Amino acid sequence: MNTQEHLAAPDGTRLAYDTTGEGPVAVYAHGMLLSRQAEAAMGLFGWDAVEALPGRRFVRYDARGHGASTGRAEAADFTFPQYADDLLALLDRVGDGQPAAGMGSSLGCATMLTAAVRAPERFDRLVLVIPPTAWDTRPAQADLYRRLADATEEGGPAAFGAVLAGAPVPSSLADVPGFPPREIGADPGLLPYLLRGAAASDLPSREEIAGLSQPALILTWADDPGHPVSTAEQLADLLPGAELHIAADAASIRTWGDRIARFLA
Repeated sequence: MNTQEHLAAPDGTRLAYDTTGEGPVAVYAHGMLLSRQAEAAMGLFGWDAVEALPGRRFVRYDARGHGASTGRAEAADFTFPQYADDLLALLDRVGDGQPAAGMGSSLGCATMLTAAVRAPERFDRLVLVIPPTAWDTRPAQADLYRRLADATEEGGPAAFGAVLAGAPVPSSLADVPGFPPREIGADPGLLPYLLRGAAASDLPSREEIAGLSQPALILTWADDPGHPVSTAEQLADLLPGAELHIAADAASIRTWGDRIARFLA
């Protein structure tokens, strides 16, 4: 049974989340411009096997400015450290004093890594799904985000939607009916601030990530410049004993739910 709840952040932002099951927490954070509902509509990530795990409390939430959560028109509110603050506050609410399994996709992956570097004792393992651009590949992506923010401020959400619709689809996702998403999962009025916050962000340093000791499962797909295989491979090298899986097509991506469940079990 899913229970819908809200957490009030110190700045007044309300974070919407739901929980399934009982036991030590496994928390999942979605990607940028998506939400719990938007990801479900894509039909790409299946969580049935994770939700069915006995002795686990599965928690999903909408990041600030996304889905059913609220947000302010401040770019500083949408940086990786702020998202990590929200995650740690949510764990204060839903946790039972034990380390959680931290799972995140794209922006959620960056959120997990940022939070884990800041508070490693809060996590017992990490599931890092489609890690975003980082380090050497981040400046070009940050420039793209700034240009998209400018275009959205000038032409409104429709201008951003037109750019999104014209973006190339990675070959690994060519046979996914719901990709790219027809609608974004973020507040359209906050788009420029979300994009500028992302442009001002990067993953923690390689040295900080190499200091983490949690087991890690890294899942990524091929041929996506926004989620380059190079980031996933570097993370696999940095994190001790990490397991890396690179998907070449949608059928392989749809095995991820079972892979995650086995990893958590």
